[in-house]
Amino acid sequence: MANVTVIGAQWGDEGKGKIVDWLASRADAVVRFQGGHNAGHTLVIDGTTYKLSLLPSGIVSGTLSIIGNGVVLDPWALKAEVEKLEGQGVRITADNLAVADNCPLILPIHRDLDGLRETAAGSGKIGTTGRGIGPAYEDKVGRRAIRVCDLAHLDDLEPQLDRLCAHHDALRAGFDQPPVDREQLLSELREIAGFVLQYAQPVWKRLKKVRKAGAKILFEGAQGVLLDIDHGTYPFVTSSNTVSGTAAAGSGLGPNSTGYVLGIVKAYTTRVGSGPFPTELEDDIGQRLGERGHEFGTVTGRQRRVGWFDAVIVRQSCAISGVTGIALTKIDVLDGLDEVKICTGYRLRSNVYDYFPSHAADQAAVEPIYETMDGWSESTAGARSFADLPANAVKYVQRIQELIETPVALVSTSPERDDTILMRDPFMD
Repeated sequence: MANVTVIGAQWGDEGKGKIVDWLASRADAVVRFQGGHNAGHTLVIDGTTYKLSLLPSGIVSGTLSIIGNGVVLDPWALKAEVEKLEGQGVRITADNLAVADNCPLILPIHRDLDGLRETAAGSGKIGTTGRGIGPAYEDKVGRRAIRVCDLAHLDDLEPQLDRLCAHHDALRAGFDQPPVDREQLLSELREIAGFVLQYAQPVWKRLKKVRKAGAKILFEGAQGVLLDIDHGTYPFVTSSNTVSGTAAAGSGLGPNSTGYVLGIVKAYTTRVGSGPFPTELEDDIGQRLGERGHEFGTVTGRQRRVGWFDAVIVRQSCAISGVTGIALTKIDVLDGLDEVKICTGYRLRSNVYDYFPSHAADQAAVEPIYETMDGWSESTAGARSFADLPANAVKYVQRIQELIETPVALVSTSPERDDTILMRDPFMD
């Protein structure tokens, strides 16, 4: 049986939470390998809604859930999320949650810097969540981060604080802010340390043991390939690599462990915040899709921008991330439309492109080339077999897999876990 890596193949918000939860019920371990609590995954199980930002989606089903070293961890956000889920009846202990002891921490000073930069950027804003993700990754790469393991050695933290504060104090001065209050920071770290350390361990070692036992591991990505720091719509991207290859580096298992790559793809396109969006709809159809799809960010609450399905960007994402098969979500949102459109290419200065160019100005200027298909009046909501789908919906799914050059493995027809059409089993492929 294969392990499975799940990634978003658009701009995030593709419905990864439900698919990961569905797969997690058949896995032995679920691993988050990048990002932070800027990600938002919504699960609906037996009518109960669970909203996760940092915890792996498997935690709700009781599956061993691991936060890998590629994640930047806000310890206060972790505590709040654990307490919220426990209030919903989810049992979370050191037996079913493990946190990499080499995870970098997101500190209050990172949140401060994130907000100060966005406020000062004016028209240059990139639309961050303001949660300190980017500044925390900067400190990781700059070798001045405080990590989970440091919480057990706070009395020896002075040299690291010297490096950290030398950097942040200079930045804060540029925004007319006072220097970092080191004693306040240390006090806050001492207060939260015990909570985090109960889950801390070398997770690479635990994963090695799990894999050796023949268990099935599910690697859970956050955001989407088009938000990847290298391959996304730069600079309107996140601060980490979101592609499937990151699963190995961000968990401590080798690349031969990551298995089947499942790309989650929405049956239309959305994105949150600033940046290019060739198929964006600013008309009644866009409004309708947004309302029917409840297109508001799980983390920020911001309304998502909505557009037709863009086969060009999905094909590109699948190629870059080595996607084996896709899970197509929210097809029920398209029910009742007279026609549906798919972007098959772009025009840019009289040239036709079959890929999304790298330069931001070119990305903003491309014009979509559409293929129009007949819609369907019948409902797809709740369908659990391909035969239950309307004929035109079947044609739509088949055309998508032709254009993106990647097979459809799953089709999701509602937020409920079991409303899923399985066409290929990722764990058995």
